[in-house]
Amino acid sequence: MTTVAQPTLRFEFCCASDTGRSRNNNEDSVAVDEAAGLAVLADGMGGYNAGEVASGMATAFIRAELGRWLTEASERATDGDVRRAMDICVENANRAIFNAANSNAQYAGMGTTLLLTVLRDTRALIGHVGDSRCYRLRGGTLSQITRDHSLLQEQIDAGLITPAQAAVSQHKNLVTRAVGVEDTVLLETHIHEMQAGDKLLLCSDGLSDMIDDELISDLLQQHDALPEAAQALVDAANDAGGRDNISVILVHALGQSPTSRGWWPFRR
Repeated sequence: MTTVAQPTLRFEFCCASDTGRSRNNNEDSVAVDEAAGLAVLADGMGGYNAGEVASGMATAFIRAELGRWLTEASERATDGDVRRAMDICVENANRAIFNAANSNAQYAGMGTTLLLTVLRDTRALIGHVGDSRCYRLRGGTLSQITRDHSLLQEQIDAGLITPAQAAVSQHKNLVTRAVGVEDTVLLETHIHEMQAGDKLLLCSDGLSDMIDDELISDLLQQHDALPEAAQALVDAANDAGGRDNISVILVHALGQSPTSRGWWPFRR
């Protein structure tokens, strides 16, 4: 019998959400379960207060259901198991929002973007629906690691417009996929390896539409403390006009330490 030690990372979380300078209410919602390694962000859409309801339902449902599953499954679950759990929880949240929208005229047509990450050992499992984004800062380089589900992104992919043209387009808010607007939803998921020192930024388009990637990178590098970095990002978006609600979740990968997993090989 042998003992196989696998390196792990510790993860620090911080979140912030702001109404911005042009809106009366905040239709964004964020939720974090540090014990489960789970972070969730949603940007709602719909009529009077409906977007706020949709995003709040999505984050509360997934934090509760997926957080409970992650805590109970613990290290026995493979990454494949976690991805299936993410799919199921998002599908259940989608159905709950869809049913609420179709049973209450006040909520008709409501929906929400969704972005969630599960941090495991040295990996981030990231799922998203819509145009809320996840970035990774590593070694001074900022990379967008999700692709928007939006009309603009489809036009860029088709070669109809350039990223520079998309940045000044009047059609930034047209998403091609959202939670709660149809009876089923497809969650796009990917796994990304994490290294000590990496930072993840989950954000609504109230941040990414207002400030460019270069400024985002600069602010993340200027502020080591996550609360200060989160506030600096929100302030910069507001200084640029604050035309939408602004929400951010920051995750910092801290130093590695070995942990025993028994004699069996680690499955991925």
